[in-house]
Amino acid sequence: MTLFPVYSLYDVEPVRGTGSYVYAADGTEYLDLYGGHAVISIGHAHPHYVRALSEQVSKIGFYSNSVRNSLQQQLADRLGRMSGYDDYSLFLVNSGAEANENALKLASFHTGRKRVLAIRGAFHGRTSGAVGVTDNERIRSPFNQNKHVTFVPLNDLQAASRELLTGEYCAIIIEGIQGVAGIQLPTDDYLHQIRQLTLQTGTCLILDEVQSGYGRTGRFFAHQHAGIRPDLITTAKGMGNGFPIGGVLISPDFQATSGMLGTTFGGNHLACAAGIAVLDVMADEQLLENADRVGHYLLSTLKQIDNIHNVRGRGLMIGFDVDGAASDFRRRLVYEQHVFTGGAGQHTVRLLPALNLNLQQAEEFIIRLKQLLEQ
Repeated sequence: MTLFPVYSLYDVEPVRGTGSYVYAADGTEYLDLYGGHAVISIGHAHPHYVRALSEQVSKIGFYSNSVRNSLQQQLADRLGRMSGYDDYSLFLVNSGAEANENALKLASFHTGRKRVLAIRGAFHGRTSGAVGVTDNERIRSPFNQNKHVTFVPLNDLQAASRELLTGEYCAIIIEGIQGVAGIQLPTDDYLHQIRQLTLQTGTCLILDEVQSGYGRTGRFFAHQHAGIRPDLITTAKGMGNGFPIGGVLISPDFQATSGMLGTTFGGNHLACAAGIAVLDVMADEQLLENADRVGHYLLSTLKQIDNIHNVRGRGLMIGFDVDGAASDFRRRLVYEQHVFTGGAGQHTVRLLPALNLNLQQAEEFIIRLKQLLEQ
């Protein structure tokens, strides 16, 4: 049996990692500025994380959600305190797509409405409902076409206002920062105005923080830079540092009924152990502050380099454009400079490193980037 092709692969197989480095079988070291799609939040093989999962799997790795699992409440308590949303409730799932699916369902239950307003360039996942609010015809099959979804441009308040004021929408879903679209930031004023429109029209505001959350921008969630509080917040990726876990943070205004939501694997013992370990490290090592400090260095330094353009982002969620195809540029970074980065669109390079990337490693990346540009 062959594997169904999914991505265009580099001819490199990391077999181990530590911190912000991964190593191939031949011992070649690679600086990891991508973290596997923003998943590696506390670095590869962090000792506390490894110990927590090892200890948990030696006790019990899984049982269904038909019994009590005190780790779920421990995770919810820690997440609530660290994020500033301790009055919200938490529904645990396995991925960002699942989190967005359930947030959309909750919004529809809560309002009794069907329509959803989404943003041009959005990416919310590949499952049916999530891909329905994703603005990408390549992954939205005829089965996924959703007549209840309308797309408007990011930061176009007039277009969003025209739709929301009809009072027909159960939700508007917005990424804290658009990642797949190439690190596109909603302005703080735009988020403020959208929040007011949703309150005025009884529409749920869903903030997709799957990629932009969990400390990546120097705040726990990216929308907190704007000082707003959404009705529903979705998270995943960095939540488990590689172990599949996601969640929906749900406003206390929402009423739950038995059977409304459910999951087999969501919130399992190993996932919760991973999630708690991540929060431990984030607090102990002050990773939000580090992401802000190192991100500021990278953003300011990248803006001074010739031959890269339109540097943007927040914290350790950074994009910049290159001349020519970004895919070729990133491939050369891997093979010639031994640096992993991400891409978005034709010209954009994405940086999504672990939150404990230090200044020395950031400087190392800048040196290797300049060497490639000089060549």
